[in-house]
Amino acid sequence: MSPARRLAPFLLLLFTSTLCNSAIVPFMPFFMVEGLGQPPWMLSVYAALAVSLTVALNRLFAKRIDGGARVFPIIGIAVAGYALASLSMAFSPTLPIMLTLGVFGFGLSATSISGMFTTGGHMAERHGIPRQTFNAWMRATTSAAWMIGPAAGFTLAGSIGPHAVFQLASALAVAWALVWWVGLPQDITAPAPPKPQADLSTASTGLWLAAAFIFCLSIAHGLTFTALPLFFVQEVGLPDFAPGMAFSVKTLVEILAIFSTSFLIARFGLTTPLMGCALLAVVAILVLSAVQTLPQMVVGAALEGLYYGLFASLGISYIQSFAKDRPAQATAVYWNTLMISGLLAAPAVGLIAELTSFGTVVLLSSAVAACAIPVLLVGTWQSKRT
Repeated sequence: MSPARRLAPFLLLLFTSTLCNSAIVPFMPFFMVEGLGQPPWMLSVYAALAVSLTVALNRLFAKRIDGGARVFPIIGIAVAGYALASLSMAFSPTLPIMLTLGVFGFGLSATSISGMFTTGGHMAERHGIPRQTFNAWMRATTSAAWMIGPAAGFTLAGSIGPHAVFQLASALAVAWALVWWVGLPQDITAPAPPKPQADLSTASTGLWLAAAFIFCLSIAHGLTFTALPLFFVQEVGLPDFAPGMAFSVKTLVEILAIFSTSFLIARFGLTTPLMGCALLAVVAILVLSAVQTLPQMVVGAALEGLYYGLFASLGISYIQSFAKDRPAQATAVYWNTLMISGLLAAPAVGLIAELTSFGTVVLLSSAVAACAIPVLLVGTWQSKRT
């Protein structure tokens, strides 16, 4: 059996877990404002609680995985959390449930992605597949799930009602549990390789500069990710299905961009494509801030997918290159950087939208994306000095 076929059950599990999370994550802020009638600043309360939990658990689980702990029960905790939150919201979609069981369960479920990427990289190397290549496969798998999940959630919300989204999530939880039980070996581990004897200070500096670059582009994406559904529906006046449609277009282009990264890395390395990605991010977000019609939204979503696909695939390889002796913790730094940027983005969206508008949030996020450019230049300069 070829290595690709042997890893197919793992990719199916990654797809299923991402599908579950993607059906809920972008919908929750929308549901809080549109479904529960809460003010925009309340977005920060939910995000602060859920993301803080996820970041703390990602660090804990990463250390356990690097130390040789079994991955199967760690992913099982995420599955159980998702099932708990989905069922709770399906039976009682209220603010108190959302801020308690919803935060706890969906915060747990979000830890699955970091663990899956670490495990996937380890499994790929065991089967003779380069980690960077399998990173692209995994990013494409997650993007495919993101193409389906948000569209399904927003379409159900617009046609049936918001309660249907949580019913869908409950059904998906069952599918995730089945695929986890059947598709992931119960004894699988992904221990870190022995640490080299050389001084790691240079690598650590590069790791945190890489994390700073990831942070800038990620918080720019987090601002648009949170604000765009409400901007499209409330301020531009597009139909309720528009946010889901935008997510689908974005992720379709994202998948195509991800599969181009192996060629880009082989031809140009990591730094040059990442610089182009940052410049493209600024342009894409400016286009999104000017959307007034569905065709314009589609163009903006395609540009967003192009830059984010490149960023997602190149970024994780970039940050892992500075901590080859700590793959799980490097991957956790990557995902925690995404989580922390999301944590900061949510209150920023609420505050700015409360004072101005969601359109202003999108416009300002282009300036945040521009900050990634000097950070990458400093990181490149520093790495050439050492």
